[in-house]
Amino acid sequence: MSEGRFEFLDGYPADVLAFEAKGTIGAEAYEQHLIPAVEAKIAAEGKVKLLYIIGDAFDGYTAKAAWDDTKLGLSHLGDFAAVALVSDVDWIRWGVQAFAPMIPGTVKLFRLSELDQAKAWICAAGKAEEDHSHDVAARHKLPTLEDRQPPLED
Repeated sequence: MSEGRFEFLDGYPADVLAFEAKGTIGAEAYEQHLIPAVEAKIAAEGKVKLLYIIGDAFDGYTAKAAWDDTKLGLSHLGDFAAVALVSDVDWIRWGVQAFAPMIPGTVKLFRLSELDQAKAWICAAGKAEEDHSHDVAARHKLPTLEDRQPPLED
């Protein structure tokens, strides 16, 4: 197992954060690199689109990194306009499918062989004429807290 890191990828629109997980991802990779990058992108762009690649160079997560990933996702649920996960790792794909209904933005799963399609989709996400062939099968999305706010009384 090699020490894990997130490799950030260039060449995407300003509202896209593209990165690949490599090695065994630990808490340090989240706390010192990914979380600050996500929060900076949100501060600069508002809602962001994530392209998350988990390829052949990925060895796994530590328990603390998995917890950091959960906290990051839950604390920024409403900040993700779209998420494209590119991976052939079944347990990660299943986990994303399980949590996709909680994410207000569109979540799509791609295989590693579909990386070019994922890149094109994340850049175009939110624009007219989206392709929904890779959508995660969720019967409905959970409403955001804003939908649960009582009306203001005059």
